[in-house]
Amino acid sequence: MSFSVGPSFGLGPRSLLEDFGSVDGKGGDVYNPRVVKRMLAYLNPHKWRMFEAFLLTLVQSGLTLLTPYLIKVAIDQYITKGDMPGLVRIAILLGITFVLLFAVTSLQSYTLAWIGQRVLSTLRGDLFRHLQRLPLGYQDRHIVGVTVSRVINDVAEINELLSQGVITLLGDFIVLVGIIVIMLGMSPKLALLTFIVLPLMVLATWLFSRQARRAFRETRSSVAAVVGDLAEDINGMRAIQAFTREKTSQDRFEQVNRENRNAYINAMNLSFIFLPTIEMLGMLATVIVLWFGGHFVMGGEVTLGIMVAFLSYVSRFFQPIQELSRIYTTFQSAMAGGEQVVNLLDTPVEIDDAPGAVPLPPVKGEIRLTNVSFKYREELPEVLHQVNLHIPAGKTAALVGPTGAGKTTIANLIARFYDVTEGSINIDGYDIREITTASLHQQVRVIAQDPFLFSRSIAENIKYGNPGAKDDEMIMAAQQANAHDFIMRLPDGYQTRVLEGGVNLSQGQRQLISIARALLTDPRILILDEATANIDSVTEALLQEAIARLLKGRTAVVIAHRLSTVRSADQVHVIDDGRIVEQGTHTELLQRKGLYAQLYERQFMEK
Repeated sequence: MSFSVGPSFGLGPRSLLEDFGSVDGKGGDVYNPRVVKRMLAYLNPHKWRMFEAFLLTLVQSGLTLLTPYLIKVAIDQYITKGDMPGLVRIAILLGITFVLLFAVTSLQSYTLAWIGQRVLSTLRGDLFRHLQRLPLGYQDRHIVGVTVSRVINDVAEINELLSQGVITLLGDFIVLVGIIVIMLGMSPKLALLTFIVLPLMVLATWLFSRQARRAFRETRSSVAAVVGDLAEDINGMRAIQAFTREKTSQDRFEQVNRENRNAYINAMNLSFIFLPTIEMLGMLATVIVLWFGGHFVMGGEVTLGIMVAFLSYVSRFFQPIQELSRIYTTFQSAMAGGEQVVNLLDTPVEIDDAPGAVPLPPVKGEIRLTNVSFKYREELPEVLHQVNLHIPAGKTAALVGPTGAGKTTIANLIARFYDVTEGSINIDGYDIREITTASLHQQVRVIAQDPFLFSRSIAENIKYGNPGAKDDEMIMAAQQANAHDFIMRLPDGYQTRVLEGGVNLSQGQRQLISIARALLTDPRILILDEATANIDSVTEALLQEAIARLLKGRTAVVIAHRLSTVRSADQVHVIDDGRIVEQGTHTELLQRKGLYAQLYERQFMEK
């Protein structure tokens, strides 16, 4: 089943952005405790490593605060007094401090990177596991590129905040408090004069934070739009080229890309204004120290060493401010992405094992649908209405009818890709909602009209449902599926790599491989959904022969538009507008002159 609906030529980028999340900047909170709590839980397994990083941050902050003070001591106690031995000692101590600072910073960076990569891996793994548990209905409603953006881009933003931001925030706070305390201790008067710029800095930060919230949420939505549009158009490239819509597709992508560019430029403009503002305030503080500190030195109120230390502390004072502003933008971006990630993780698994679900034992294959009704979503109309269907074990039942009648929906419900809205489906008397989904899928195999093959070797694709199978078992399955001969003619035989989308194989060859894959798992129930559609007559003969072997001794549900393919079915059920309107054998239904006979005659008249 496709995860997208092909290139949406009629949709503009804003309609895409609406599917990707809030783009008006009003959605979400500056601080969402639900998101923060969920994300911080990913640090819990690494709490001792985080504690190690915190200790290293304490040491790093202490060494950062120590160096200007040592310079002050060197000037006041040794340089001004001409004490060369003392100057040598303090210089050695300064050198040791710088070496320690380098070593501690390197170790801290390594520790944070170690934590970050594990958080990243765990979070992405949880998302992927959850995506595999979500029903096909979720995939139907979401563009695959958007989901990829959530798993890759949004998780990366969250990881940067969790692994780097939390510790950096603590370190910057310690440095800021330490600088204030030391400056007040050395010269309260000069310190208070220096802090005149703080109200201006607070005002600038407040103005920046108001705009940053909206801007960085916009970037998260816009990048999802770019990834989503790109993935959709690549998936629909055949249609784009077939309908010569390259220019339209390009224009549409450029518009989405332009939205993304503008969102990032707007966000960066804020940083480009804010950071120089902080630097300007830092230079103003430096001028204050030079002007008033110089007067205080000449007046004997402070020493030259104190003024030099003040200059060093002032330059360091505004570095954490700049870093805190960067962390704030990261926080906003991570909060926006985190909301989407948490929403994805909290998406309910609509089709899950019920409490007390039991494994389905080996079955004979009797299928019974009782008063089954179904709608894909609550707000949509029903597509099946009170369907009753009984397929005895080992028999082949064909489902035929006009396009959109509900045939594939019935097949998907039997395989429990969706759950019935009303009624029940039983296999050998077991309600499929009361057995484990894994055990059901081990005994039910679906062969679709366009089988999906992975970008791996043919051998791996055939063994996909039974990876432990031996090579001779795999070859026997391929022989029974009439696939062995064409596989051996390929350059690398069974080791030939299938290209993405199976483009290096014909439709019929992909179908034969899918039949071999099903044979190797030895299912009890088979569902063939238009398995012989769009196949040439020669390949169809091979497929029919392979399918006959596949169906032998198994219960089968065969969906086909080509009514010639269902003549040998034990029973034929005619579906129209979500209801079974006729039942019987091929011959019986022709004699009744009903809908089946009309469909049959129409097909052969068209020939």
